[in-house]
Amino acid sequence: MKFKYLIIAFSILIVFFLLMTVLLPLFIPDIAQVVNLRYVISPLLILISVILVCFGIFFLINYRLFLLLEREDWPALAYYLEQKIFVKNKYSSWFVRLLASSYMVISDYPSVLKLENKASHAKKSVIEKNVLIFGTARVISGDYKETAAFFKTHLDNGRLRKEDREWVRWFYGFSLLLGGAFDEAEQEFLPIVVSSRSVLITGITAYFLANNLAKNSLRRQDCLSAAENGRSRVVNKLKRLESWKKEVSKTETEIHIAIIRKYINEAGVWLFQSRDTVSADKQQVKTGRAKINDREASYTIISDKRYVQEISKIKDSADQSSTNQNSKDQDSANQSSTNFSSKNQD
Repeated sequence: MKFKYLIIAFSILIVFFLLMTVLLPLFIPDIAQVVNLRYVISPLLILISVILVCFGIFFLINYRLFLLLEREDWPALAYYLEQKIFVKNKYSSWFVRLLASSYMVISDYPSVLKLENKASHAKKSVIEKNVLIFGTARVISGDYKETAAFFKTHLDNGRLRKEDREWVRWFYGFSLLLGGAFDEAEQEFLPIVVSSRSVLITGITAYFLANNLAKNSLRRQDCLSAAENGRSRVVNKLKRLESWKKEVSKTETEIHIAIIRKYINEAGVWLFQSRDTVSADKQQVKTGRAKINDREASYTIISDKRYVQEISKIKDSADQSSTNQNSKDQDSANQSSTNFSSKNQD
């Protein structure tokens, strides 16, 4: 919905309430009843009018911001917010979140980190309210040790929002996993898969324990047992893959969900792979024809759920290097076989 239409709708609502109050005597002949009714309606009418007037003023003050959002002109939006934040020193949580999101859209990850550095000196609470945004930018940047340290610092300071804490802890373990610190990642993921109240966190943690950490752990059986426990909890609660997808859709507009959407899709297939209805979805994941493209995950940056696209996918360097090595080994084996056959023929 366009913001100007929203303002028009609120204006019409104000006029309607005013007319209703003025025209009451025409519909109620008893003057005493009219007076009593006006005493009841007037405070409510005044409250609604004040709220709508404040909203209108807020819209007029931020008209250019809303206009750029409607046009989805992200470079221009980033420049506008830079003037607001860096020049006018308005480090509000909303402005900082919007600017960080704009940088992410145009793939300017270094600027996200610069914004974090400046905001941490100007207003540290803004960083604490947006830990997941700045943390995911660090994940994409590829410096996993620094990313793990970032999440760990905010976990230890105890000032995270309740709704963010579980995800921050999960991303701390995920950063350790990406950085090759398998033992430390295992220590984080094992309690998470047992205690988490989020089915998404439980499911994706169980997936990584079974498919990644168990292969690199001295406690392989512990990882597999914990993964199966978490898997059972999710399956017992959701029953079907479609229910998993519905849970994902509730949070898919968040940036931290967007960058791991590939793994969430794969985790869903793994969790429910014993179900007959999963075979088509599993084939889609293998062939790359899944409905959600890794490079087109989206997330919200404003309250009307306007979506921003083109978040870069995370590359698993360990898996990639393993694939390359296997390819080289296969080529070497083929070459040796060819040479051996040539000698026999001679």
